[in-house]
Amino acid sequence: MNDQPPLPGAIGLSQLRAYDWPAADEVCGGSPHLHLACSEAYVVTGGTGAVHTLTASGYRETPLEPGVIAWFEPGVVHRMVERSGLRVTVLMQNSGLPEAGDAVFTFPPEVLADPDAYAEAAALPEPDGPEAERAARRRRDLAVTGYLPLREALLDGDNGPLRAFHRAAARLVAPKIAEWVPHWRRGALRAAERTGDQLRALAEGDAHHLDQARVAIAVPARRDGYGMCGRRDEYDLGPRQGIAPRGGAGGGT
Repeated sequence: MNDQPPLPGAIGLSQLRAYDWPAADEVCGGSPHLHLACSEAYVVTGGTGAVHTLTASGYRETPLEPGVIAWFEPGVVHRMVERSGLRVTVLMQNSGLPEAGDAVFTFPPEVLADPDAYAEAAALPEPDGPEAERAARRRRDLAVTGYLPLREALLDGDNGPLRAFHRAAARLVAPKIAEWVPHWRRGALRAAERTGDQLRALAEGDAHHLDQARVAIAVPARRDGYGMCGRRDEYDLGPRQGIAPRGGAGGGT
C-alpha cells in the first residue's frame, strides 16, 4: 500500500497519448465510454485533437489544443480523437473508482446485457505487448460499433438509445458498488473530512496539523499501457487496496 499523502482532493492523474488507430468511421482515437460516479478533466499539453461527447441534450465536438481544459460529469459518453500528436494530462475524481470499474464502454446492447460477455470484451491480457494491442483495438472497435448508433440517434433528436445505454451501464456496475464505497471513503471523502478537521482546529488556534506536513513526489508506476483512450502513463497516488490498474480511463481513461 502506498502511504504517501494523496494528490490534492484525492484525485487520480495519468498522462495520455491518444490512439492513432482509424476506426470503422475513419476517425482515429480511443474507445467511447462513460463514467458513472466520477467527473473527468483533460488538460491538453501537446498536439491537437478533439473530444466527441454524447449527452441527453445532444452530440458535441470540442477541439483540443495546448492550453485547453475540457471536463465532463458522470454520464457523458466521451471519445478522444487524435489529429496530430495529442497529449493530455487526465484528472479523475475519486481516485481508485475508475480502476475498480467506474467506466463502461459503449458496447452493443447484447454485450452490455451479459456481464460475462462484457467482462471478456473489456479485458486486456498481461503483459503489454502485441496481443494486448490487438485486444485494445478490438475493444475500441466494439465500443465504436455501439457508439455510432447512439450518436446518430442524437443527431436525429432521439436521446432514447442513450438513456437506454445509461440504464444498461447502471445495471452492469450495480453489483460492484459495495466494493467501491470503501475506496471512496478512504480517498475523496477522507480528503474532504480532513479539511473540515483542519478548519475546526484552526478556528481554535490549533496548528498541530502543520507540524505533520509532508512532501511527496511520484513517477509513473506503469508507462505506456493500453488505456481506454490511448497509451497511458499511470501513477500510484493514494490508497487503492485491491485495485488492479488495467484498462482504466483517466483514470480509467
